Amino acid sequence: MSRMVLAFRCLFDVLLHGRLSDQAATALRLGTASAAPASAAAPPVRPGEAALQLLAILQRDSRLVDFLMEDISGYSDDQVGAAVRELHDQCRQSLTRYVRLVPVIDAVENARTTVPGGTADPSAVKFIGNVPAQPPSAGILRHKGWRAASIELPPAPRDGAAVIAPAEIEVEE
Repeated sequence: MSRMVLAFRCLFDVLLHGRLSDQAATALRLGTASAAPASAAAPPVRPGEAALQLLAILQRDSRLVDFLMEDISGYSDDQVGAAVRELHDQCRQSLTRYVRLVPVIDAVENARTTVPGGTADPSAVKFIGNVPAQPPSAGILRHKGWRAASIELPPAPRDGAAVIAPAEIEVEE
């Protein structure tokens, strides 16, 4: 469940604030914009442009935004479950096409694990449970975590970058 929470937290960080929160970026092991080398040839990137581009891809391929914006309270659990199964497959295909995700800690979940390097980076490792004042260097791995090893989005459109999905008008004869 925490993977879904992180995914939605990232989505809403970008939608509401135009960027990932430091906590989400750290959990994904993404570098900060100030850490990236400047390129004289690169056009200026508006805050959140890549996130909106990824959201547009998810809308185009799976209609994710339509699903999230729809009131599903009137549907049965079976109807929602059937819709989510197809949505999940389509979103996963789109995400894996453009983002290579790798575990933060590549070990077996629910097994005792030592933090790599002995000291946990709080942006990459979150201790849960009965945590002492001085964080330990080992515990039971409940979630491997995710970080983006690479992101390869297609070139962003120059105009209308804030449009996630265009309105569709059918012309009748």
